[in-house]
Order: sequence, then structure tokens, then C-alpha cells
Amino acid sequence: MPMSTIHDIASHLESIAPLSYQEGYDNAGLITGDASWEVTNILCCLDCTEAVVDEAIQRGCNLVVAHHPIVFKGLKKINGRNYVERTIIKAIKNDVAIYAIHTNLDNVLYRGVNSRIAEKLGLLNSRILSPKPSPNGAEIGAGLIGELPSAMEEAHFLEKLKEIMLVGCIRHTWLLGRPIKSVALCGGSGSFLLPAAIACKADIYITGDFKYHEFFDADGHLVIADIGHFESEQFTIDLLHEIISEKFTIFAPLKTSVNTNPVHYL
Repeated sequence: MPMSTIHDIASHLESIAPLSYQEGYDNAGLITGDASWEVTNILCCLDCTEAVVDEAIQRGCNLVVAHHPIVFKGLKKINGRNYVERTIIKAIKNDVAIYAIHTNLDNVLYRGVNSRIAEKLGLLNSRILSPKPSPNGAEIGAGLIGELPSAMEEAHFLEKLKEIMLVGCIRHTWLLGRPIKSVALCGGSGSFLLPAAIACKADIYITGDFKYHEFFDADGHLVIADIGHFESEQFTIDLLHEIISEKFTIFAPLKTSVNTNPVHYL
């Protein structure tokens, strides 16, 4: 049986989340490596760091599929002065390709980052929170909104959210004394979608990276629940593993054992 190439893997990923769906600031796609390389194995992760590249080398993987691109901006010099440059140097020296599938995977409704969160929470009737036009008429855009099977008291829902999303704490606004039924969410940094969540009359908005003054903008319309950036996207690793495994059976893709969350709590 012929070996799969990086191009084969990328084509499958892009059939689910085309590169044209990514935001203008993003850098999804093949970041290091040659698309014609035969794949020995794949390591799935949220962030491709030096430690993840080391793990890929040790575990015989010459392709890292990451959610976040290690390179967002153009690199004018690559001399190892920061973690981005060191990661790129290590990957190139060891013939490890890095592929990122970021906001294009965020922006799809089916099998996207946000739909995985919705599945975890058991939401029904999921739809895009902030739709945008797509070149092929597909339903794409930022965030997601859906409904719980039955309404839950706020504090009880927050406790379930902690349990399901494996978080130790949740930063949230004042509870409003109203049941939670309509749930809006966005994996990663989603404060920009708060107006959309309010306009859709969500009871709660779940995301990460809210700044202090942005919490005031809830203004009694809904509850904001900030569960953290990494925490909200951690199950994307499982999603990537499943998407690749279902198509390619000549090797067994791996999930990273490295916790790349840069935020820690005492």
C-alpha cells in the first residue's frame, strides 16, 4: 500500500475546513516541511512548541498537526531568540513538518472546534452565532449557539461546565437569577462575539480571554463564563485525531502528551 503524503493529509483536513474559511490575520496551512513528503506518523496538538517537536521526533512522527499556527507574523530573522524561532529551527533541522488548522476549523459548523464543545455540553439545534458569507454557500462563521435539553439553574450549570470542560475555576459575571437554556460559546478568545450572543438572547456566553472591563459589557443581559483559552479548545486535539484516523488507516495518529497551556493557577 502506498504511503500517504503530507499533501494527502492536508487535502483531507481542508475538505472539512478549507483554507479559504480562515480569518485574514490567520496563518493556517503547511508552515514547515514539503507537501510531497511521505508521512511516517502524525502528532496532534493544540500548540506546536519545542517540547511538542521533541515529542514528535521521539515518537517517530514527521508531521505535527496543530490547531494554533506557531507563526502568525512574518519572521525577518530566524536565529533562535524566542520560542517561535527555536521551534521552527528544531522542526526544520529534524525534517518535521508543521501544519496548522486554526480559524478555518473554528468557522465550520460541522466537526469544528465549537461543535465539539457543543457536543460536550449536550446542546441541541446548534447554529453559527455570527454567520458570514462563504464561497460555496456553506454555513460558516464565528461562535455557536444552541439549547440545553432542559433549562438549568445558573450555579448548577456552572458546576457542570467545570466538570465537563475539566476546569478548576470559572471567571463569570453576576448571576442573574434566571435559568440557563440558550447557550452561546466560542473556543479560544471570544470576547468580540459578546454583542452577537446578546443579540441572539443567549442566557450564557462561554469563551476565554475576557478582559476586566469587558465583563461589564454583559450589562445584565446574560452571564459571561470565561473558562480559559486552552481549556475551551483542549478537546480540539481529540477532534483532529478523529478526523485523521477515520481517513488514514496505514498508521495510527498520536495525541500529544505535552500540556502546552501557558497559564497556571495556584
